[in-house]
Amino acid sequence: MFVRVFALSFIVAVAGLVGALLYGGPEALILASILGVLEVSLSFDNAVVNAAVLQRMSRFWQRMFLTVGVLVAVFGMRLVFPLIVVAIGAHLDPLKALELALNPPPDGLAYFADGRPSYETLLNDANPKIATFGGMFLLLLFLNFVCAEREITWLSWLERPLGRIGRFPMFTTVVSLVTLVFVAGFLAPNDKADVVMVAGVLGVVTYILVDGLGKHFDDEPEEGESSSGPSGLAVLTGRAAFFSFLYLEVLDASFSFDGVIGAFAITSDPIIIALGLGLIGAMFVRSITVYLVRRGTLSEYVYLEHGAHWAIGALALVLLYSTGRHVDEMTTGLIGVAIIAAAYVSSVVHNRRHRVSPDNTPAETDLELTEPPREYVGPA
Repeated sequence: MFVRVFALSFIVAVAGLVGALLYGGPEALILASILGVLEVSLSFDNAVVNAAVLQRMSRFWQRMFLTVGVLVAVFGMRLVFPLIVVAIGAHLDPLKALELALNPPPDGLAYFADGRPSYETLLNDANPKIATFGGMFLLLLFLNFVCAEREITWLSWLERPLGRIGRFPMFTTVVSLVTLVFVAGFLAPNDKADVVMVAGVLGVVTYILVDGLGKHFDDEPEEGESSSGPSGLAVLTGRAAFFSFLYLEVLDASFSFDGVIGAFAITSDPIIIALGLGLIGAMFVRSITVYLVRRGTLSEYVYLEHGAHWAIGALALVLLYSTGRHVDEMTTGLIGVAIIAAAYVSSVVHNRRHRVSPDNTPAETDLELTEPPREYVGPA
């Protein structure tokens, strides 16, 4: 299974490294390798959350996520999106922005000799609106998870009260908007408060729109299909799968914002960033996602999904805080890794305590079942 899932990622990684070598020599090869490793190490929480959605999608849409989705990740988020942001912010056309990116000032200066800002400077200047959009999207994703009542909880002392509070309609939206007002009023630079508010509202609207469309078509059975049966076992197809795919792409975009900005601490070359973060890193993140689905890891380690969402909540707050303060990207990644590691350890302890075997079935004991398992009979 490992070879089948990761074969394409290794092939693409080799192609990306060769492309980096041909483009910029050994230095570009090393930089692309560093960015690829950085993306994988900092995006494991993204892979876990993606797997929670992807496990309900058919094999066709899983392949779409692994192939077409990576094209969006590479060329859309890691190359085209930063160029568009810089072009709009500096009132340039995208080709001029690309030329600016490929020809930075000497010695890594922030400005050219004639006073023009560099591509990196323009992108960093746009960071408040980018971080607010992504932060609000991820904050709503986190709140809608922890404020939903569920049978299994990880931090029960906190998740159970939040689940009860979450019964109130629009509670998560109200909390997110109040948070946005606080960020715009107290954290964002004074001259950026208005654009931070607009970007944050757009992040909220995007989440509500994509999530709402996905749920609508999830609940609406396709022609010839039955809407009855255990919903947790339903495989999404058609429009429901398409909007889930769209949701995953927006989610990946939100995760990638801080990585794209942080990559400029390593290199300002957009081609190397696209090769390292996108072609190598994003491809492996997608393969990890599919691997988690095929192995049933989220079912085996029951708190892993909870940990990933708490890591998302931490990332959302870091993104919102970064609208007015610099936050080291490695610190952000380590927070997420620490939370997921804690969830993994808790899952292992839970499995041992309840004697759950690796295939998620109760471990064998000397006691016989007092009643044979009942076979599920679906709708006629």
